[in-house]
Amino acid sequence: MANDTTVTVVGNLTADPELRFTPAGVALVKFTVASTPRVFDRNAGEYRDGDPLFLTCTAWRDLAEHIAESLAKGTRVVVAGRLRLSRWENEQGEKRSAYGLDVDEVGPSLRFATATVKKMARTRNGDGFTPETPADDPWSTAAPASAA
Repeated sequence: MANDTTVTVVGNLTADPELRFTPAGVALVKFTVASTPRVFDRNAGEYRDGDPLFLTCTAWRDLAEHIAESLAKGTRVVVAGRLRLSRWENEQGEKRSAYGLDVDEVGPSLRFATATVKKMARTRNGDGFTPETPADDPWSTAAPASAA
């Protein structure tokens, strides 16, 4: 990790995050961020959109589930992670490559929006997180508290 290229990207999700699970039950989510710079056009004397960068992002485990539950198409996000180059051959035998981002951190951009943070509590027996559930939640699977 010491020599990884770390990148921070600000942009909008092009679609809802796609949550999947590996055969071992590990959660992963993929989503694409479109980052479009604003550039000044001297001839027109005004700003215009530059060429967009589309970056495929991948997150794993609890972070993947949190992203799938929290973000949706069009959400402006700040994503930090490690840049990865993938290489492969297509069906015609042509060599292809693409950069992607292994996500370490992600959050909503607060430039044009507000957000409410909901802290997750660690489960006692597992290594994951479970949300703190209000006592009056009708969908809760927790056992009701006994009256003492």
